[in-house]
Amino acid sequence: MTRPKLRLGTRGSPLALTQARMVREALMITHGLAETDIEIVVIKTTGDQVQDRALAEIGGKALWTKELDRAILSADIDLAVHSMKDVETIRPDGIVISAMLPRADVRDRIIGPESIDALPQGATVGTSSPRRQAQLLRLRPDLKIVLLRGNVDTRLAKVASGEIDATLLAAAGLDRLGRRDVGRGIAIDVMLPAPAQGAVGIETRAADSATTALIAAISHGPTMACVVAERALLLALNADCHSPLAALAEIDGKHLHLRAELFAADGSAHVVGEARGTTDNLDFAGWLATDLLSRAPGAVRALFGA
Repeated sequence: MTRPKLRLGTRGSPLALTQARMVREALMITHGLAETDIEIVVIKTTGDQVQDRALAEIGGKALWTKELDRAILSADIDLAVHSMKDVETIRPDGIVISAMLPRADVRDRIIGPESIDALPQGATVGTSSPRRQAQLLRLRPDLKIVLLRGNVDTRLAKVASGEIDATLLAAAGLDRLGRRDVGRGIAIDVMLPAPAQGAVGIETRAADSATTALIAAISHGPTMACVVAERALLLALNADCHSPLAALAEIDGKHLHLRAELFAADGSAHVVGEARGTTDNLDFAGWLATDLLSRAPGAVRALFGA
């Protein structure tokens, strides 16, 4: 009997396709599959089609996932590959996050100048991220922030043409595209990353136990633990794509160390906190959320419904 082909759903951007191939390779190595056993199915998402507005204005992170979700639930694909920072916190019933690949560099990189400090007074920086906007304006209130969306090449071209002075991109994405020499890394003590930045996740149908078990075998435990903790914090904060916040969990011996920052949209106010806990009890993420909101200035609390 011929083994049915696994249908792996993904967006069609160069980075998404690279990440899909990474998952296919991991499955091939782990399970002894041939490349022909795993079909990569490109699904165009609304987020790919609408490039002139911020995600928060047109439906949020679901614009990257809803078409893939529909394809999983209708059994048109067996699994979907995502950049986890683009996946909304509450997932549809019937879909489970089955695995994560080892996390890559979590930092942002600045494209253009040597550093944020090196930007000229009043420089124009392109980004669509509320987090990056707030962090930049906290560090440099003189900067002009403009909306910038599109794939990596589109964003790099805007800087190269002089249309903007700089942009920020995730180091992980640049590295996966073979562009390790593009941009300069920003220390996490200067700009804490987005929750789940650098992580690639794989989702399956909850009812498809065979595929879920197959995918779970390639999961990287430490990455899964850290990203689950970061997403638990997002849930406790009732955060969405409008929310300017940064968070990073790291393994610290037998414990998880979770750091987070919440910002006012214009960077004029922020609050910082941290907590430690274990992978089998995520209550500490809720405690951190409560602590942050209790200490946050009004301009910050208002963005988190507090």
